[in-house]
Amino acid sequence: MSQESWSPTPDIEDLIWKHAVANALRHGGKALVGPVMSKVLGERPDLRPHARELAKYVAKIVEKVNSLTLDDIRRLAEEKYPEVLEERKVREKEKKLPPLPNAEKYKVIVTRFAPNPDFAIHIGNARPAILCYEYARMYKGLMILRFEDTDPRIKVPLPEAYNVIKDDLKWLGVKWDKEFIQSLRMEIYYDITKKLIERGGAYVDLCKPEEFRKYRDAQRPCPHRDEDVEIQLERFEKMLRGDYGEGEAVVRVKTDLTYPDPSVRDWVAFRIIDTEKYPHPLVGSKYIVWPTYNFAAAVDDHLMGVTHILRAREHMVNTVKQKFLYSHMGWQYPEAIHFGRVRLEGFILSKSKIKELLRKYPSKFHGIDDIRFGTIAGLRRRGILPETIWDIIMELGVKPTDAIISWDNLAAINRKKLDPKAYRLMFTPRPIKLIVRGLEVEEIEIPYHPANKELGSRKVKVSNEIWISGYDAELLRKNKIVRLMELANVELEEVKSEEEYVVRVHSVDLETIRKLKLPIIQWVSDADKLRAELVVPKGLRLIRQRGFIEGSVRNLERGCYVQLMRVGFAKFEDLSKGIARLTFIHD
Repeated sequence: MSQESWSPTPDIEDLIWKHAVANALRHGGKALVGPVMSKVLGERPDLRPHARELAKYVAKIVEKVNSLTLDDIRRLAEEKYPEVLEERKVREKEKKLPPLPNAEKYKVIVTRFAPNPDFAIHIGNARPAILCYEYARMYKGLMILRFEDTDPRIKVPLPEAYNVIKDDLKWLGVKWDKEFIQSLRMEIYYDITKKLIERGGAYVDLCKPEEFRKYRDAQRPCPHRDEDVEIQLERFEKMLRGDYGEGEAVVRVKTDLTYPDPSVRDWVAFRIIDTEKYPHPLVGSKYIVWPTYNFAAAVDDHLMGVTHILRAREHMVNTVKQKFLYSHMGWQYPEAIHFGRVRLEGFILSKSKIKELLRKYPSKFHGIDDIRFGTIAGLRRRGILPETIWDIIMELGVKPTDAIISWDNLAAINRKKLDPKAYRLMFTPRPIKLIVRGLEVEEIEIPYHPANKELGSRKVKVSNEIWISGYDAELLRKNKIVRLMELANVELEEVKSEEEYVVRVHSVDLETIRKLKLPIIQWVSDADKLRAELVVPKGLRLIRQRGFIEGSVRNLERGCYVQLMRVGFAKFEDLSKGIARLTFIHD
């Protein structure tokens, strides 16, 4: 048989249906062609010569599966493919993190999440936060939250960010045992620095930056490196008194001058910042000598008893730098675990880029919780659940490779978690009027959820004038007969205009539609309609879909989750000036 005339046998069709249903259940009701194709060919490698034609059939069946509701897909799996549900149970066993290295060496495991409060945290920052909390919980240890805010000039702390970050962590379900703010610990850092100088592990460098770089690149000590300890201590006191200006003096930690990475050679531990010009939001201009990240973080990890540092791979060079400080002080360095960076497909995570957008276009973006940003606040406002982010992070674990979280994957996980708690509502974007003849029902009662009876039901007034979406009007023209969900089957009689059709009741039973394999569409009664606006993010654009929604939305609480039938999941924002406003989450 040639490839051009090839068509699947009933058993192959059934195999495609099985894998399409399994994939749809895995992705919250939306199957993907590629994975279904891979599964079918994996089970039937003899079909590879017909892959081109097979792909067309797979796409058709996937489209049919995706036109079903998630509840219908579940019923189909229960009736025809129960093995799919068993495989799913096995796959969904809780994922666990690998053991911490050398955990047996420590009486108490202590982790720390140390954000810079210069902005809100994003999904990439959620990784160390969740991992630190989860490991502390696994080992019945402690987790520290530490705000690293010792750069009032470049990474300027924002007064509101401290609480924003804490709110985001609480929303994620991350709990910490102790909390510290580095800008309130300056005297501690000064005391450690004096001890470090006394031990010969640091010195005050008065060279100009470009002059020091020449020495560094030549692997030679600068003239101040080996001067007497008393001179170094006196210079440090002068720094603290304000005898030097910005750039005139720095404290350097002594390292290996031949180390291959020049940035490691005698790295800067303290620099002078003019806090009259760049005041710190918490301590104002009280201090002018500020520790760098590497110094403050290293000292605090020791003093706070941190046993395991979990941070991104780009910090590996910082681990090298900090170990020189630990060696000088005779301290034991914590176990360091470095994992890859995280990106969220289609979202901006860069703090600097988000800040720039907010600065340039203040009227176009809502703020740090804008639904187009990958901040935790933005994802929360969009309608992504904390459990979803948790699952994603646990899946990534502590892998050292960078990871791109696909929006489809995140949406699939979120969809499964939203589905049991989302109120079903009918929404008709680009509404088209139907005049329905032969309709004798005046009111019907529809459950808010087909399975979750706790969500209750609503009564919907019915009139002979109803509204369907412009998309469904095309289905009506094409199929002539459709089912108005939960109401009746109607047949097209006349297209009076592009905006008004006439239909008559064909039948009321669901079985007729199933036998004829005709579509089921949503509708809103003219007697029960309310204007609605659905905001759909597309990259950095916001598309506003306007139409009618059933009036029972008035009974729902602001911020609750809904599933707009055959449109997607959304978050009900508010009811203002007679318009229900919703934010699209995902389909």
